[in-house]
Amino acid sequence: MNVPVVEMLVGCLIMFAVTYLTKAVTLLFGKKTISNRYVRSFLYYLPYSVLAVMVFPAIVFSTSDLYAGIAGTVVALLLSYFRKGLIPVSLASIATVFAVELLFYFL
Repeated sequence: MNVPVVEMLVGCLIMFAVTYLTKAVTLLFGKKTISNRYVRSFLYYLPYSVLAVMVFPAIVFSTSDLYAGIAGTVVALLLSYFRKGLIPVSLASIATVFAVELLFYFL
């Protein structure tokens, strides 16, 4: 799919404008500190939830088999729960996805 350069630039400019406007409006009209503890808690966890919503579909659907993506995610979540480091979690997750895809390849 060939997208002309002009359309790509226009798309990037629109994304820039939307992002800038949302941040500028917040900075201009949000001068007071937020004292409500529920709103502060919501704003504290918002980046984590947005990151999870963006990353989770890519993790599950980036493999050739849905079950391999789910197995890799489960292994990563279990190892993360037991406070393993980033390298062991990612390597174990990759190995699990590879093993499950290899299993389904030969079945």
